[in-house]
Amino acid sequence: MTSESTPETTPETTFESIPGFQQHRVTVADGVTLHAAVGGSGSPVVLLHGFPQTHLMWRHVAADLAADHTVICPDLRGYGASDKPAEAADGSAYSKRTMAADVVALARALGHERFALAGHDRGALVAFRAGLDHPETVTHLALLDIVPTLDMWDVLHGTSAAVGFHLYLMAQPPGLPEELIGAAPDAFFGHFLDLWTRDPDAVPAEVRATYLRACREAVPSIVADYRASAGIDVEHDTADRDAGTTLRMPVSVLQQDWGAALGYDATALWRAWAPDLVHSTVTCGHFMAEEDPETVAKALRDLLTR
Repeated sequence: MTSESTPETTPETTFESIPGFQQHRVTVADGVTLHAAVGGSGSPVVLLHGFPQTHLMWRHVAADLAADHTVICPDLRGYGASDKPAEAADGSAYSKRTMAADVVALARALGHERFALAGHDRGALVAFRAGLDHPETVTHLALLDIVPTLDMWDVLHGTSAAVGFHLYLMAQPPGLPEELIGAAPDAFFGHFLDLWTRDPDAVPAEVRATYLRACREAVPSIVADYRASAGIDVEHDTADRDAGTTLRMPVSVLQQDWGAALGYDATALWRAWAPDLVHSTVTCGHFMAEEDPETVAKALRDLLTR
């Protein structure tokens, strides 16, 4: 899509989106259309959701930031109300490079050539790639509860890494992962909502139901997203690491204290990719934008002043 295209706007919707935000559908590339919730006014901030969620995970933080920013919360391709194209043989349809280009095209269609970007979980991997591929576009970068793909595969080892079994399951060739997960999608995706949440009240029943329904309808594309992270994403990240490419913009990373469990120095790992880094640990669970939105909003506001 070219930046001259006009996004389609739909009325404010139900609790399945962020209250008070306008809903947009924007075609970004190869006929793929993203759904996005947009609210507020001021300098733009794009927020990318994680697994197994939709843009709704940002509802608290987005409402806070919308007081003085234009906040754009898309569903990633393959997730939520966005299109779910078929997986390409080479993995490129769900490479983080492709998904990052989606985000840049979406922002441009909405009138923003430069923007701050924050991502959680899968969305953080997309944001990381956007920062590497589009440094002239991404002004500030926040990454929540990930390590970069190359480092993720390096540090997962031993029984403490069993929580990441889904990474290996969805890295398998097409067929088996889709069949296994599709046989009991609510049990599979619900397992992670339970396992990774320290405060069960942070994801109310109606939000949980929205997430499960969205994932139930997107098993092949979610698997394709993860499969790309064991294939083409590794190739892209390796090329950047070998070339010495780093993130040029101010970067903030918020993580649980994974390093203690898996035996690595998270700050040092991140500083190799992000020279201008603020690295912080949180005491809440993985779904920090829902469990501790005040801390996340403050970290983003602090980042935007750098």
